[in-house]
Amino acid sequence: MLAVSGSPRFPLPFLPVPNPRPPIAYHLRRYCLYRHRLRRQCRGGGLPLRHLCAVARRPTGIVIDVDRVDDVGDRDLPVDISFVRRLPPALTLADGIATLRRAAQEVKASPPAVGSGVIRFEVLVPPGTKALKWLCSQFRGSSLFPQFYLSRKLSSDPPIELQICGVGSALCLHGSSEVKNGCDLISRYLSFDSDLIRAYGAVGMKYDKEILSIEEKSGSFYFFIPQVELSEYDGYSVLSSTIIWDHSVSHTFEDSVCLFESCFNQVCGSYDSSASICYDNMMTSYIGDSYLLETGNAQLVNLSAYLNYFGDDIHLNWSTFQVYLDTEVLAKVDAKTSMQKEKFLTSEKSFICFSSEFLFSANVDLRSQMYKTESFIRSGSNINSAWASLIVEECVRLGLTYFCIAPGSRSSPLALSATGHPLTTCISCYDERSLGFHALGYGRGSRKPAVVITSSGTAVSNLLPSVVEASQDFIPILLLTADRPPELHDAGANQAINQVNHFGNFVRYFFNLPPPGDQIYARMVLTTVDSAAYNATQAPQGPVHINCAFREPLDHSSQNWSFDCLRGLDRWFRNDEPYTRYLGMKMVSAFGNYSSSVVEVLDIIKKAKQGLLLVGAIHTEDDMWAVALLARHLSWPVAADILSGLRMRKVLNSFPGLAKRILFIDHIDQILLSDSVKSWLNPDVILQIGSRITSKRVEMFLESCFPSSYILIDTHPCRHDPSHVVTHRIQTSVAEFAASLCQFNLQRKTSRWQDILMVLNSVVSQEIMFHVHSEFSLTEPYVAHVIGEALYGDAIMFIGNSMVIRDLNMFGKSWLDHTTNGGNAMMHNFPDFVGATVAGNRGASGIDGLLSTAIGFAVGSNKHVFCVVGDISFLHDTNGLSLLNQRAQRKPMTVIVINNHGGAIFSLLPVAKTTSPEILQKFFYTSHDISISKLCAAHRVNHFLVQTKAELHDTLVKTRAEHVDCVVEVENCIDENANFHRIISMFADNTATHYLDYLLRDPYSWTSSDLDDMHINKIHAMEYMLYRIQLSAPRTSGISDSSFFHEGFILKLCMDDSIIGFGEVAPIEIHEEEMIDVEEQLRFLFHKVKDCDLNIVPLLRGSFSNWIWESLGIPPSSVFPSVKCGLEMAILNLLASRQKCRLSEILTGPNPLLRDQSLVEYNRNSSESIQICALLDSNDTPMEVALAVAKLVAEGFTTVKLKVGRRESPTEDAAVIQKIREVVGYNINIRADANRKWTYEQAIEFGSRVKSLCLQYIEEPVSSVNDLIAFCETSGLPVALDESIDGLKGDPIHKLHQFVHPGIVAVVIKPSIVGGFESAAHIAKWAHMHDKMAVISSAYESSVGLATYIQFAYYVDRQNDLVSRIKKSDSCGSVAHGLGTYQWLREDVSEQKLKIHISPIGDGMRASVQDANGYLQHLSINNQKIERTYSEEKLRSYSIRVDGDDFSYVVRLQEAGDCTNDKIVLFLHGFLGTSEDWTPMMKALSPSARVISVDLPGHGRSQILQHDGVNSSQLSFTIQSVADLLLKLICRITDGEVVVVGYSMGARIALHMALNQNNKVSGAVLISGNPGLRHEVSRRRRAAIDKSRAQLLLSYGLECFLETWYSGKMWASLREHPQFDSLVRTRRKHGNIKDLSKVLADSSIGIQKSLWEDLKHMERPLLIVAGEKDLKFKEIAGQMCREIRMCEECEADCGNRQELCEMIIVPESGHAVHVENPLYLVRAVRKFLLKLL
Repeated sequence: MLAVSGSPRFPLPFLPVPNPRPPIAYHLRRYCLYRHRLRRQCRGGGLPLRHLCAVARRPTGIVIDVDRVDDVGDRDLPVDISFVRRLPPALTLADGIATLRRAAQEVKASPPAVGSGVIRFEVLVPPGTKALKWLCSQFRGSSLFPQFYLSRKLSSDPPIELQICGVGSALCLHGSSEVKNGCDLISRYLSFDSDLIRAYGAVGMKYDKEILSIEEKSGSFYFFIPQVELSEYDGYSVLSSTIIWDHSVSHTFEDSVCLFESCFNQVCGSYDSSASICYDNMMTSYIGDSYLLETGNAQLVNLSAYLNYFGDDIHLNWSTFQVYLDTEVLAKVDAKTSMQKEKFLTSEKSFICFSSEFLFSANVDLRSQMYKTESFIRSGSNINSAWASLIVEECVRLGLTYFCIAPGSRSSPLALSATGHPLTTCISCYDERSLGFHALGYGRGSRKPAVVITSSGTAVSNLLPSVVEASQDFIPILLLTADRPPELHDAGANQAINQVNHFGNFVRYFFNLPPPGDQIYARMVLTTVDSAAYNATQAPQGPVHINCAFREPLDHSSQNWSFDCLRGLDRWFRNDEPYTRYLGMKMVSAFGNYSSSVVEVLDIIKKAKQGLLLVGAIHTEDDMWAVALLARHLSWPVAADILSGLRMRKVLNSFPGLAKRILFIDHIDQILLSDSVKSWLNPDVILQIGSRITSKRVEMFLESCFPSSYILIDTHPCRHDPSHVVTHRIQTSVAEFAASLCQFNLQRKTSRWQDILMVLNSVVSQEIMFHVHSEFSLTEPYVAHVIGEALYGDAIMFIGNSMVIRDLNMFGKSWLDHTTNGGNAMMHNFPDFVGATVAGNRGASGIDGLLSTAIGFAVGSNKHVFCVVGDISFLHDTNGLSLLNQRAQRKPMTVIVINNHGGAIFSLLPVAKTTSPEILQKFFYTSHDISISKLCAAHRVNHFLVQTKAELHDTLVKTRAEHVDCVVEVENCIDENANFHRIISMFADNTATHYLDYLLRDPYSWTSSDLDDMHINKIHAMEYMLYRIQLSAPRTSGISDSSFFHEGFILKLCMDDSIIGFGEVAPIEIHEEEMIDVEEQLRFLFHKVKDCDLNIVPLLRGSFSNWIWESLGIPPSSVFPSVKCGLEMAILNLLASRQKCRLSEILTGPNPLLRDQSLVEYNRNSSESIQICALLDSNDTPMEVALAVAKLVAEGFTTVKLKVGRRESPTEDAAVIQKIREVVGYNINIRADANRKWTYEQAIEFGSRVKSLCLQYIEEPVSSVNDLIAFCETSGLPVALDESIDGLKGDPIHKLHQFVHPGIVAVVIKPSIVGGFESAAHIAKWAHMHDKMAVISSAYESSVGLATYIQFAYYVDRQNDLVSRIKKSDSCGSVAHGLGTYQWLREDVSEQKLKIHISPIGDGMRASVQDANGYLQHLSINNQKIERTYSEEKLRSYSIRVDGDDFSYVVRLQEAGDCTNDKIVLFLHGFLGTSEDWTPMMKALSPSARVISVDLPGHGRSQILQHDGVNSSQLSFTIQSVADLLLKLICRITDGEVVVVGYSMGARIALHMALNQNNKVSGAVLISGNPGLRHEVSRRRRAAIDKSRAQLLLSYGLECFLETWYSGKMWASLREHPQFDSLVRTRRKHGNIKDLSKVLADSSIGIQKSLWEDLKHMERPLLIVAGEKDLKFKEIAGQMCREIRMCEECEADCGNRQELCEMIIVPESGHAVHVENPLYLVRAVRKFLLKLL
């Protein structure tokens, strides 16, 4: 089938050729493929190929015969109204259908007053709603036609299969020539705002409306838009319906609604996604008596909006395109390029049913199961074969087609019948134990039983482990065990054991079949199989056992038998259904849908104040879907087990901060390590979904927390309550329970308890992430943490027991799925994730059979399975490797073996602490040295050994690309693994305790009444002060002016008069930031910060950055490091002021490790101060420098840092250090800082001369970071990092791995360089974990910055102590921090002095934390040092009336800056915007110019005053007319020129003004602007599109319009922005919808004159701006620049032409650049203004 979307779709020639009549001698499997066509040919010789008719007329939508359309005219233009309504997700398919019905009724109640339109409704339904299954099960016998199905590959890596089905026809076009006309006409009805409205069809088929026939004819075509459509994606499905009306073809809105209702009257809501229906039976029943035509060449066309996105300028080369139509399926095609073969996506399978009599098929297996069952069974050579055939046939009819066969003689009749049936899939294994687990895995993956066939004797006994697991975990299996006849039992016969009730109560059903005999009616065999299958699949599901005794002969030897035993099977022989059908009935109460018990549970949930949703093992996608909707409805915190599928969920949005509707507590296991948390965390109601909980720590907590109500929901009746805490037990499905709750409106509550729990989860998550990534070696927690990222596409996971599942439960995490579009508008009503199936054998939790189970799981689920097991588990099931070689009907598997050469879990259990290593090794670890690679080689399975993180990543990428089965062995060590687990656990405990203390202030004295509401702090006032102070000497970082002045900004944030926080931003040479750029950002940020919620957790990695992004809407990477540091400093001090404590107390908190008495004593004796290193510039003679050092030593310094690398030779620097040692001796630490001044050779020379001089370290000795390690190893000198970490972007941990070398002993961290305190603390912790010093260094800040750094450095020292104790390693000792720049401060920003003093115990110059805190608490700014102060600039708002020819325009303006400034910038917003869109940018730019923004006509508070006698239809708001009005406005404002900055529509106006009003416009900034459309055809269509949009706005109002408008692809990036919802709310404030709609229509780019040619005559400078993610406007921006620069008439003035145009691409932004990345834009605009003004 053809699959096309995005541009006119040209279908393949449809050349169906009937298959020849197969000879009778064909194999049975081949015979069943052609049963239908043989039957129909026998009835009447077959139907003629060229004339196939439907039997009766049926209701249809619009039908257009293109051949009868003489002139297309305007019929190819869009309809009057076209929009898509995306409805809230449905819990079930039935709910989705009901939702569509209600939506249609709402539209019907308010019919649109337009002549034509398309309305599409879409609703997300559970992922178990499969397209093909739904179509075949719901619409067999339906009168709705056409019916179609197709599947195609999406262009992703890896490719994802999209499956679509549809029924009915809302619109049909057909013709016998001019395919282009057909595409043009159908494009009228395809939405220009959404490519989700699709049309389908084929070429080469002629449609006859009069006789409803389909005829093959070259050049003909048939296109239709289905009435109902189901699209199946990974993780969800979309059900949609389309209403189309068009008065021009005599099809009214009422007609379309009537058709809609008629269609849905035939759509049944009941659909069992888990039903064990055989695919072949399903297809057979669906096909019925239809004439089946199969072809491999013909495919169905999928057409969607070809004018969508790139549709403004389209020129299609039809003849070129036709070249590729014979073999390729058309998919989304870029309409601006030629239609090339490689652009198309393939549609692998398709069929279309035009009537109940006729069906086309392409590559779809529509084979029939209904072979001659009766004759086949009667032809059985003996009664054994007949009974075996009956058993197998009944299994197939029940949907049980997967047979697992163990070799054996007694089971031969069953094995021969199973392998001979055309519709079965069979697999074999020589080990019955592995085979049983394989069947278990198949049942786990498919949720229906596999059939196991074994011989008698111990072959049956070997199934016991898998039967136990299946019984305990409710997995259905059908066991067919062969047995000796009764006369051979208890007689010493070979392989004869008692197999009756062999598995005891581990099976749900047992029946002992007698040996086959023709005296027994065969229907007894069938009812036995039916009963067994029913018991296996009904709650509680589980294994069932039929013991089958056989006498000889066991082969096909002939033996007469009587057919009398087949009596009563006539009906069974005639149909394809099981003999006994078990039907269920639901009781419907006349008094309501809910029992009193459910109402009781609902009341408990409503009253819960601290409710916790605990999700155990979940087995299906639909259950995950239901839990997700239930969690969103409850708004409770969700603790999801690793087997729930929600723990390893796929995040579809790159901004996880947006997924706040569901509060996942992924790391509750690690959070509960803290005793403080366990004491605090007291949920009053726990709702548990699913029985199994992996974490023992969670189970222990449940035993002790005693909630008032504990509600357990599961499908089985068994008591799964090991803690004995369940108070309410409800046996039902997740979907049914969720449906009952979602019927009621529950108040969405947010509490401080929830907020604290979310923070605790976040801090523990960050702690885990830090450790698994900062550890250089490949660890088992690292594998568990990152393995989810391998679950691309349709991949799922099976995990082993013991250590593996515990690691994944503790360290596994959600992951970003890059194969899906995070900006997909389809997901806007649903959480930004889908579940990822994770399975494991947790029934009995054994380590046997795991590999075999995983292979069966891959077959049953039909997914790419990642299996993670331990080495002992792998060795326990090596026979499973034989199953891995059998790839029939299975996708490739990746088996990851964690090989620590033994049972690592015992190293973490109490037994490891009390048992000798020898005993542990031999009897618990069972240590081994078995070669896994050789085992794999013996079974011809690919094997990879990985020992590093990089090797693991590369191997997983490789296995994905090669699509082969493989075993990936991850080698590790038990002892190292145990130690690493211990370290992570202790850090998680400490982190949870520390942050709980911060959030509660006192973790041991809280009460539940204190947690009613979370107090959100707001910043109510702020200001910054530009200071200028004198230094005592030039800065060592670069060149200072002769007066040694230093400038910076003091920030002041206030919550109220008494709660104040100070920060400092003082960029110097090393910052690469100019003061003007810094102030610009501060002005912008101050506007955003005002009244902003201050929900920041101090030093939590990512908390401050997330706050900048989510609360301010600014990408954190766009904020200068110094600004980010200063703002964070002010906020940290503000938080300390609010809590009336020192900053150091907020940062350090209580240390749970200090509960040990000896450690408490150590803490009391430690001084709350830090040691400071002196700084010295060594430009003088060696003796002068040595005397200066001696002076510093006399003052009390014990550590001095010298600047080196500034002399002509390294030898001279070495001489200086030599002289210092001669003068002051070796009792002080000397650090040398080369600032990357030396080459490698120079550094080595210096090192060789100072090697004996005991340098503490040399900082950045070489100019290239690549030479650092070589210098360490060659020189043997200790090295410190400084500049090497300054340029690290994003998360630095991965990049710091290159510096783990022990020769690097220190990391010098400047918070103002690395981007603030969060980043600095992160790097410092990495240094401590790798036994390196973390030295906090200043950058010549005033005492405000120094006082904060002192307290931060104290925190870093305490963290070092904590790391040393947890790691049980020696501390780096007392670290002298690089804050000696205080000696440079001749002046300061305050009168009081920051105290730096000599330690009483003589351990150097120190700074007291208490003194630093006192300085900040009593800070009084010296106004004499302040150059100017900025608090908040109020914009001036006023209105000016501008008169036009037919109306007056009352313009609302906002202004900032000096009103006398003759440098003026005019800002023009886009459609739907207002002047307020520019407020932050105006405040940032106001020091540079007088900035003015306006409300354009129809927008905001501007007014249109119609002149007397002028009809409203005469008013025109074209781009030119608006530009003329703005010119008059400019003349009213100034006599001079202005720079115009415009966005989108405003950019088009600005460009028009720059080209035509250059006497008043000195330049223009065009943000996401377009000069217009080049071609008349494109303009004509676009004008009609915008007219249709305007009509939608008028007819359905702003709310509906906004939903449609912002669902377009252009806004994909903006939809991911955290302030998108806020922006849409501002758009709803437009009051005059009539004027707004007229502006939309009149200012259409289709009406606007194309300015492309005018660009060649551009005389004013342009700055053209486009977002990095906005591919369309990036291309337009490039074309504009090329047009301007390549003007042929201006070749002589080429240099000036180049300067006229500048283009910038703004990173991390899409179309709305000024919203998505404003700081980058502000800087670019200011630099552009500097060139002009």
